[in-house]
Amino acid sequence: MGPHPAVAAIRLAVRRVLHDVLTDYSRHFDHDRHPEQAQHSPRAEHIRFARAGAGAGRTALPERPATPLVLVACSGGADSMALASALAFESRKLAVRAGGITVDHNLQVGSGLRAAEVVARLTAMDLDPVESVAVDVGRDGGPEAAARDARYAALDAAAERHGAAAVLLGHTRDDQAETVLLGLARGSGIRSLSGMAAASGPADRYRRPFLQLDRQTARKACLVQSLPVWDDPHNTDPAYTRSRLRHEGLPALEKALGKGVVEALARTAQLSRDDADALDTWAAEAEASVRDDDGRLECAKLYVLPPAVRRRVLRRAVIDAGAPAGSLFARHIEEVDRLITGWRGQRGLNLPGRVEARRQGGRLVIRQS
Repeated sequence: MGPHPAVAAIRLAVRRVLHDVLTDYSRHFDHDRHPEQAQHSPRAEHIRFARAGAGAGRTALPERPATPLVLVACSGGADSMALASALAFESRKLAVRAGGITVDHNLQVGSGLRAAEVVARLTAMDLDPVESVAVDVGRDGGPEAAARDARYAALDAAAERHGAAAVLLGHTRDDQAETVLLGLARGSGIRSLSGMAAASGPADRYRRPFLQLDRQTARKACLVQSLPVWDDPHNTDPAYTRSRLRHEGLPALEKALGKGVVEALARTAQLSRDDADALDTWAAEAEASVRDDDGRLECAKLYVLPPAVRRRVLRRAVIDAGAPAGSLFARHIEEVDRLITGWRGQRGLNLPGRVEARRQGGRLVIRQS
């Protein structure tokens, strides 16, 4: 008799991602051993950029282990505990080392004790290495954004410290639907409506195996495997926007529109991501054609681009000048765009990150002050 359907579903999802990780790792491993054979491969330029700046004059790279390490980010909740259990099971059958990281945000009384409990549970699954990382959460962008920034910074550092090939995250289809609705409510562009990518971060470090599974499947998998889970009280606190959306907004939508809203929103995310990726590629190709010999953006050439492509070129230029991507919103890019499409001699713009954008002599000048 096979495993419970919920357990089979989470294991299959993780198995597919691990195969992808192994394929990417093997390709990079072969490149390290035989760079002359890979210099013209589609990923060669990506590899060179990923390693640029790692140390001028270095002549040899450290030996890469033949077996990749995959970490699971685990809070102790049902989604991440289910993910950890599936990683522990599947890694025994594949050439993968499996470890775990839990982040203590220090936002609740007893958070250190709970982090220690998660470490004990992951260790009991035979994951190695396993560690707890405590962080200090700032205030920039609000409590949810600040906690997220601190968490990813800790996960990035842990991945670098342990040389991990990937970090698995337990986001589900329900999380994806919530992300799409939050982007819609902000009036964001198609990139925000595309939600979370299945792979993201430096060299696709972060992998999300459960984006096609619902939250109940993960919880059921924990239940039938007798895995203890911790329900974060922040997830039900109406002070947090995502919590209100989860417990009030989505249920109201399903009551008004019928079942299937979550699945439809997740499908919208994938379709939006495909369109956004195509537009990003178009914008990257168009950028070189709108710069003069000195690399400055020419307003006349920008003007004739389709708006969606032009705004992507402008956004990239502003970020390259020093604006934090997370602080740059659609309204900022719209104002920059007006320097191209609605020019009437207006003053320059002050943008996040002390970046200034102004029009001068038919050129768009974007630089940090």
